Amino acid sequence: MKGMIAGLPVVWSADCLRHDPAGEVWLGVWEPGTEVRQRASVLLDALTAAGAAVTDARPHGDAPLLAVHDAELVEHLATVWSRWEASGYPASYGRTRVVPYVFPTPGMLAGLPPRSPTAVHARAGRFCYDTMTLIGPGSWEAIKAAADAALTAAGLVASGAPVAYALCRPPGHHAGPAGYGGSCYLNNAAIAAQALRDAGAGRVAIVDIDAHHGNGTQAIFYQRPDVYYGSVHVDPGAGWFPHYAGFADERGAGDGTGANRNMPLAQGTGDAGWLAALEVICADVAERGCDAVVVSLGVDAAAADPESPLEISADGYRRAGELIGALGPVVAVQEGGYNLLSLGTLVVAALAGLAAGVQ
Repeated sequence: MKGMIAGLPVVWSADCLRHDPAGEVWLGVWEPGTEVRQRASVLLDALTAAGAAVTDARPHGDAPLLAVHDAELVEHLATVWSRWEASGYPASYGRTRVVPYVFPTPGMLAGLPPRSPTAVHARAGRFCYDTMTLIGPGSWEAIKAAADAALTAAGLVASGAPVAYALCRPPGHHAGPAGYGGSCYLNNAAIAAQALRDAGAGRVAIVDIDAHHGNGTQAIFYQRPDVYYGSVHVDPGAGWFPHYAGFADERGAGDGTGANRNMPLAQGTGDAGWLAALEVICADVAERGCDAVVVSLGVDAAAADPESPLEISADGYRRAGELIGALGPVVAVQEGGYNLLSLGTLVVAALAGLAAGVQ
């Protein structure tokens, strides 16, 4: 793979390794998770072998986070572990990770105003919408480092680089304005897109090729005309996460009407159908005349991935990169991808396509 992406900027922070969810609670049972630290190590090794130029993420303050997320969510993520630990859950109860257990849904509140509960174990469910997305010691440092990587890559592109890649871990596209889930905490792609806007890009597009719909990204920009969101993903109506969002009739609202497009696909769709759907999104971006593109680079649609409902090949990812790169300049932000044996090859293929497309 040496030289396939020679010189391509890869932004990385070793702090991304500090997050260790230690598993997940799925269908009420604790089991090993797939969003493990080795994902980042495997990617870093593959990118280095392919000739990428690895650079450190630059620290940023909270202002870029607050541009797309509610302040209470950011404060919760930054402090919940210390509160959990101070309340004795690890030492007294053996609860070594923050896991929500009660959720203030409309079915529970029945019209009552939402409140902020005193108990930390109750407060967790105010922000986290599933039981899979756990927090432990070091999680906040990794969450913040992933956002810093995305911001640093956006800064490189805003300064003239045709393409830059942020090796973000944990991923982000399921995190919305005021909530997190799906192994995502802060929305790295949304943070990068807003940073590009703030740096002078009049219109920005986010193209999401992760296997699952980025419900959080959609929610952040759903009523905005300046940031287009397009996603190609497995059909949530067929039983796939995030289940409640990602349908074709979700086209934006208010001033953002028409600036959102979902292309849900049937399980088993391969390269041809997947790329045809991506071409629809790329045509939207070209028609809108976007000044910069953020790609949510999930590779969990690959045939070998344990999360894969689709059958996308390395050649498919390379071609996807070429299509998106032609719209450039591009900030690529890492999302899903969980097969440690194929992960590096797939990401390198996608980035090689991006590099070829922007030329």
